Amino acid sequence: MSGLLDGRVGAAGDLEADYARCAAITRAASSNFYYAFMLLPRERRRALCAVYAFCRYVDDIADGGIAGDPAALLERWREELDRVYRGSSNRPISRALADAVRVFSIPQRYFHEVIDGVELDLTRKRYATFDDLRRYCYLVASAVGLICIEIFGYRNPSAKAYAERLGLAFQLTNILRDVGEDAARDRIYLPLEDLARFGVSEEQILRTAPPPAFTQLMAFEADRARQFYREAEAALAPEDRSSMVAAEAMRLIYAALLDEIAKSGYRVFGQRLRVSTPRKLYLVGRAWANTRLARAA
Repeated sequence: MSGLLDGRVGAAGDLEADYARCAAITRAASSNFYYAFMLLPRERRRALCAVYAFCRYVDDIADGGIAGDPAALLERWREELDRVYRGSSNRPISRALADAVRVFSIPQRYFHEVIDGVELDLTRKRYATFDDLRRYCYLVASAVGLICIEIFGYRNPSAKAYAERLGLAFQLTNILRDVGEDAARDRIYLPLEDLARFGVSEEQILRTAPPPAFTQLMAFEADRARQFYREAEAALAPEDRSSMVAAEAMRLIYAALLDEIAKSGYRVFGQRLRVSTPRKLYLVGRAWANTRLARAA
């Protein structure tokens, strides 16, 4: 993946090319977000691609996908954010992000919270309680949602609760899907208090040889994620349903992913469960249709 900080320095006026790079990164990732972005007007869609490019890059730093010292690279990104908000960055993707935060008045603190969350991955591989894990999920996912709703636009302050709950639901879904991949990195995001409750040991997860009780543990965590999906849906005010159509598409896609995980019997070792592209497109269309019906009603 091309770096945000080490990429080609282009002409200051080449904003279209800067945004095109962000869109290419988003498209190449085959992200669930990319399909939802299709529902948005061009200006909002490209702003979200700039945000996604930032999030993808800092996440790759934590996962070792970017050459260099991760802590130093993240610190450089904090400094780069200052340049982004001053409008003085000379890097392509940073310039696109600078334009997006200016147009949509996105608070800088949300981006720093995302970096705070990613930094936890450098130093922490276990979470003792769900309260600990919830804070991590807020930083790496809810903060992203709070960025996104500034781009979507909203009228009711309840949109912030919607974004926070939806971010928690998304991240918990990702955690359940990635148990096997995380174990290969000696990471266990499932709360240790829950492992103890169901009689599952860390060693069993790291050896990818979970006991039968692992299914009960995963079902418990899946129910917790579903509760956050329900809370998010309840928090979305009627007057904001139209502007949140892309977020609603993501909600349907991620909820479908959670269903796929459950239907597999929580077989999350040795495979990466996904929602098929046709299914994603169907859910995007369903979100759009639901919004149209709500508007008509």
